[in-house]
Amino acid sequence: MPDSLQPVTPVLQSAHACDCQDRRRPQCACLRSGVADVTLASELSTPWSGQYPSNIDWHAPVSDEPMPAVLDRQAALHGDRSCVNFLGRISSYSEISALSDRMAKGLQDMGVGKGDRVGLFLPNTPYAVIAFYGVLKAGGVVVNFNPLYADEEVRKQIDDSGVKIMVTLDLKLMLPKLQRMLGRPPLEKIIVCSMSAALPFPKAQLFKVFKYSEIAAVKDAEGIVSYDRVIDNDGDYLRHEVDSRSDVAVLQYTGGTTGVPKGAMLTHANIAINARQVALWDGEPADYQEKVLGVLPLFHVFAMTVVMNAAIIVGAEMILLPRFEVITTLKTIQKTKPTQFPGVPTLFNAIDQEPTVDKYDLSSIDICISGGAPLPVKVKQAFEGRTGCKLVEGYGLSESSPVAACNPVEGINKEGSIGLPLPQTYLEIRGLDDPDKLMPVGESGEICIVGPQVMVGYWGRPDETARTIRNGRLHTGDIGYMDEEGFTFIIDRLKDLILCSGYNVYPRTIEEAIYRHPAVAEVTVVGIPDEYRGEAPKAFIRLKDDQMLEVEELKAFLKDKISPIEMPQEIEFRAELPKTMIGKLSKKELVAEEEQKRAEGTS
Repeated sequence: MPDSLQPVTPVLQSAHACDCQDRRRPQCACLRSGVADVTLASELSTPWSGQYPSNIDWHAPVSDEPMPAVLDRQAALHGDRSCVNFLGRISSYSEISALSDRMAKGLQDMGVGKGDRVGLFLPNTPYAVIAFYGVLKAGGVVVNFNPLYADEEVRKQIDDSGVKIMVTLDLKLMLPKLQRMLGRPPLEKIIVCSMSAALPFPKAQLFKVFKYSEIAAVKDAEGIVSYDRVIDNDGDYLRHEVDSRSDVAVLQYTGGTTGVPKGAMLTHANIAINARQVALWDGEPADYQEKVLGVLPLFHVFAMTVVMNAAIIVGAEMILLPRFEVITTLKTIQKTKPTQFPGVPTLFNAIDQEPTVDKYDLSSIDICISGGAPLPVKVKQAFEGRTGCKLVEGYGLSESSPVAACNPVEGINKEGSIGLPLPQTYLEIRGLDDPDKLMPVGESGEICIVGPQVMVGYWGRPDETARTIRNGRLHTGDIGYMDEEGFTFIIDRLKDLILCSGYNVYPRTIEEAIYRHPAVAEVTVVGIPDEYRGEAPKAFIRLKDDQMLEVEELKAFLKDKISPIEMPQEIEFRAELPKTMIGKLSKKELVAEEEQKRAEGTS
């Protein structure tokens, strides 16, 4: 790793191993085995100390032990436990650990060595877990890809990351994209996994018959290798020494604060510690096996940590669904009885709007965690009212592995807030004009993060790294403020900020106001060019089924809720709004449309 991309503060200091005798409680063993403490380069304030949850110690030591070692220990201690439940097919911890060993050996036989990048082009399946841990055991670096990426997006990420091997499914939606890139450096090989082989009986047979048109023909060709062939070995792979603090485990591509995709380098310590921080936030380990519903895709950093790695930390079962469909999700909850349900706001909003939700038993769920995007207060209140589940909002970025803050599961839960920083994590509000200025309580500025989960830098982009991590602080690009009790509130993102007649207009403020209208299902606000004001807000709205709403009627509703300068200059109703793969409402497509309209109008 180049010297310019060495880890910044905080510095992890190795400590003694756990001496706990209660090995039946995997959370205790795994959270404290090979613990690490955080030493900061400077003293930072902790205004949240008086309101921190009584069952969580902010100073709690957390382990930087690599995640593959945790998986192997869970297999040794609780081998018969269910690790992955994929559409009814159960894979135990022993099976997943053994298959990841064989995957590691197969990858090494294909030439993968320490630091080599391997791309995962997979939806939620057991292969996603096996391949993730197999790559890490082989000494490689996981590069997560979105399977719905267009060809050009896939090609750019392959070129930037330098992956030589990709792992995917035998589906027409995925395999042909990669086949078109074979033979073009750097991609040399594609490992192809069978979708039907991952399914339980009789779904496997039914899939072959009724989904035949979705299966890609896999022909013997140079560079195409079957998953079965890769794992056809004894699993005795070469163990590499791992420096958790400097060895990169994952390249997680993100637009960051500039919108240009780049790989956040997450070390073994980053992802392992963040999983443990999340597990600590849940409080004392349960007497029963936790079950985590995995609807969010594991290739996304939120699910990678909160669904997969945090589940393995506590020996939980992952209930994986390949995609989100509201009725399928509700049926799965009723049948499999998950205890935890991480999601994004649009997912919870969809469940709230489902007319038949009251028919399903959702009582098994102890906690729902919302992340990935700001959680509108109305969505939180409506979901809790419809389901009886407690919904807490968290916060993070790909650059922080990703979780940095969350509302407490027990204790104060402030609506509209991203909560308190996780153990050993600092949040600060820094001046927009002067990053060295720490803003007083209640005053807005840029949210900054200091903690052991912060990335070491962007892959191959030292200048971007220097702009994003300054003086040991991750500058998030999010604007917010902290109250007197240490709870942080996001106002908006710097890049989403609308400069209207010299005033800062925050889309989220307008969105929250529009959400209060009972006919509105979803809303996104973006800035559009305006000759007089420079920029002006435009709202894109999807109405609830069977609802009608006129533009002037909505403006009258908003008149006493937002200022005249915040009133949308344009309002457009749509049948659907663009979303990302994980279900977040996406602004970039709408911004691009508006730019295209402007270009066509001036040409």
